[in-house]
Amino acid sequence: MPAVEGASYSDGVKIWSVTASGYDRNYTIAYDTQKYATHWVAYPLKSAHMGSLSRPEDWTYDTTADAPATSTQVNLCNSSYSSYNNGAGHARGHLIPNASRNGVKALQLQTFYVTNAVPQIQNNFNDGVWSSLEGALQSIAKREEIYIVTGTAFAKVGESKTTSYTTAKDDTKQVPVPNYFYKVVLKVDKNSAGTVTAASTIGFWFEHKTYSDAYTNHTASVDQIEKWTGLDFFVNLPDSVENSAESNTSWNSFSSF
Repeated sequence: MPAVEGASYSDGVKIWSVTASGYDRNYTIAYDTQKYATHWVAYPLKSAHMGSLSRPEDWTYDTTADAPATSTQVNLCNSSYSSYNNGAGHARGHLIPNASRNGVKALQLQTFYVTNAVPQIQNNFNDGVWSSLEGALQSIAKREEIYIVTGTAFAKVGESKTTSYTTAKDDTKQVPVPNYFYKVVLKVDKNSAGTVTAASTIGFWFEHKTYSDAYTNHTASVDQIEKWTGLDFFVNLPDSVENSAESNTSWNSFSSF
């Protein structure tokens, strides 16, 4: 949990789990090796994942066992995108953030794999509403484990949308810039046998642009985000629980669940 199903991806899309020796799965990732686009990253988040380790300076290729060839990854190891300059433009936006894994060095370093980076507007998006949302989810996870899928989209299902491209400063590959970013988040209650008895979800959907308001203004139900993306999230939930949980649009209801 969470499992993501339902997408009809091209042959170039590879889905694999990133793991570190001695630890359970860090995260699962869907990456297009032909279009150089990360579609989503799915991961659990709890207090043990977070701490105060210093932030690594450089990124690296993912060379774990199931990762795609480094020739299909974008060289963001030492520099960002060509459209990034002095804090402006497209930064290396984490899909699973550093602060969600800075309690365990081995897991933290894996958030700096280049496949976990996408072009993301830095000023008034990555450093603003998006960062605030990440911080709010991390605060909840300090009290209880939650499950998150962070993703990108280039068009809603049935929508015609133009995609722009950038390159890395140290690479010539044309990298698509997402038109949308989203998060879907899950909490569960379990009985003594470990069976899920109840759940709550919340989604967030953002057009990729600058913002000056709060992340709570951009909630959406998981049901709605599934319609926009063509994905099915949290498929491991019992149907009776999933059907009721995925209609929620209230941040307060999710936070207090």
